[in-house]
Amino acid sequence: MSLEIKISKRLIPYKYAFKVLQERAVDVQKGRKNELLWILEHPLTFTAGIKSNKSEILDKKIQITQTNRGGKITLHSPGQKIIYFVLNLNNRKKDLRKLVTIIEDSIIDFLKIYGIDSSSDRKNIGIWVREKKIAAIGLKVSKWIAYHGCSINISNDLNYYKKIIPCGLNNDKITSVEFETRKKILNIEHNLKKIFLKKLKNI
Repeated sequence: MSLEIKISKRLIPYKYAFKVLQERAVDVQKGRKNELLWILEHPLTFTAGIKSNKSEILDKKIQITQTNRGGKITLHSPGQKIIYFVLNLNNRKKDLRKLVTIIEDSIIDFLKIYGIDSSSDRKNIGIWVREKKIAAIGLKVSKWIAYHGCSINISNDLNYYKKIIPCGLNNDKITSVEFETRKKILNIEHNLKKIFLKKLKNI
C-alpha cells in the first residue's frame, strides 16, 4: 500500500493525534488504510512513556498524559516539529534497529541543511548536538506495525523543560535549531517530507 502524507498547519491536540495513530495502526494491520507520515505540532503537553517515573516530574502542578510509546517523560510544544509514522513492517524489513537508524539519519540530514552537525547515540536514543539533545525518538510496535515517531526542537521555548527531567536528562541538556543557529528556520515541512520519504524507501 502507498504512504499517505499529512502536514498539519494548526496545532493538533496530543490526545487526538494519539487516537488517530492507534486507529490507523489497526487499519494498516488489517489492510484497510495506507501507511502514514504525519508532520505536525502540538500545544504544550507533557507526556510519559512506558519507562517513565514520577520522580522525573519536578513541577507537581503540571498535567501528565500517559502514552504507550517507548521512553520516559518529555514534552511537546509549539515550535517543536513532530514526525509521526504508521508503518507496516510486515511489508518491509522486520528490522527495528534499521528503522531507528533511518529515523536518526533523516534527522541528522535535516539538521545539516541548517548548518548543524549532530549525531546519534546508541546508549541514549535521540539526536545530539555535542552534549545536548535536539531530537527525541519514541516508537511502539505491535504485530510489526510501527507507530509514533520523533520530535525535533526547532523554535520551541526550552524553559518548559525545567518542569521535568526530560528523557532522564538534566534539563539544561536540551537545545533547538534556532538556539544553535540564531536564525529563523524556513522550509521546515518541505525539507522534512523530502528527507524522510527518501530514507523510508530503504526499509
